[in-house]
Amino acid sequence: MTCVTMTSVREAERERPESEKTKLRILVGDDQVDVLEALRLLLKGAGYESVLVDSPQALLRAARAEPFDLILMDLNYARDTTSGAEGLDLLSSLEGQHNDAPIIVMTAWGNVELAVEAMRRGACDFVQKPWDNARLLGTIRKQADEAVARIRADRQVKSELEIARNVQQKLFPGQTRHLPTIDYAGQCVPAREVSGDYYDFLDIGDSGLGFVLADVSGKGVAAALLMANLQACFRSQSQDALRQPASMLRAVNKLFYESTPPEHFATLFFGNYDDRTRRLRYVNCGHLPPILIRADETVERLPATATVLGVFSEWSSEERTVDLAPGDTLVLFSDGVTEAGVETEAEFGEDGLLAVIRANQGSNAETLVNAIVSAVAGEKEDDVTVVVIRSLASI
Repeated sequence: MTCVTMTSVREAERERPESEKTKLRILVGDDQVDVLEALRLLLKGAGYESVLVDSPQALLRAARAEPFDLILMDLNYARDTTSGAEGLDLLSSLEGQHNDAPIIVMTAWGNVELAVEAMRRGACDFVQKPWDNARLLGTIRKQADEAVARIRADRQVKSELEIARNVQQKLFPGQTRHLPTIDYAGQCVPAREVSGDYYDFLDIGDSGLGFVLADVSGKGVAAALLMANLQACFRSQSQDALRQPASMLRAVNKLFYESTPPEHFATLFFGNYDDRTRRLRYVNCGHLPPILIRADETVERLPATATVLGVFSEWSSEERTVDLAPGDTLVLFSDGVTEAGVETEAEFGEDGLLAVIRANQGSNAETLVNAIVSAVAGEKEDDVTVVVIRSLASI
């Protein structure tokens, strides 16, 4: 083994600024006792903590049991001392158990092909035995510094996404306006930090209220930005415009079409409710049909009356009306509700939604919204958004 003296290693470490010194925890795997002891002494002299294991199985157990800042492991073990196959399998196993620590591999039988394959399976660097102490410590420091930088970057992204989440939640309606004939509520639960779903309650004056529920294509930040764009399109509409759903949505489609990439679109349901007549005028733009359960428990659906928004520059729709009699319940929802559990072949589906609605027949709108969200909470893979409108028994 080619080595520099431990004194020179310690001197090199002493010359590093205090701010660069880090008490790293390193997991070391090798089946040779003398190699493990040499590495223990080297790492201790450099100011690092080490945990030593002598087999691939022990290394996997240790990496699974507690976090490490870095893993230094041999590619050649007792079962296969020349090809590195056992070490390569170990790299794949570490990846399979979602190891986050950077991995440096060591081998006495190294070649370019083996190094490339080790990198492909998750190693971040490669050291050949016999090693040079100073070079090995330099490699460890380099990978540790890069890992710290990645952690800081991840924290920064997470912090920014948390800010984005908080901002987006403020875009959803906070207080609701009281209307004598209906009780209504809504909720959006993002699958990730931010959502591409949108719901809103819009004041249109003259005892009227607008209801919107939309689902923007895609996920994550891009979908959230388009959701904010869509919200701005609606919030910029006058009360007079909101009273005319078909013509208003033509204007919204034009704005959305001009400001979004061609591959993005939104499904949307918009309803204009008149508190004096109990009548809802609506347009369904390619969205899942809302479910209307009448007081006598019959079920109706409000199907699409137009295509999706944002795909075509020339766009038109058909308006329809439905009267909400006392005791009726209208439920608007995104596909994150009915498709919850589809990945595990336990899809919630419309039957599951109807079961929750019926089980909460006597509850208020907010309670029903919470019940639906709770029913799919453990199975959701997509944003979950629900709006409930309960028609009250008396004016």
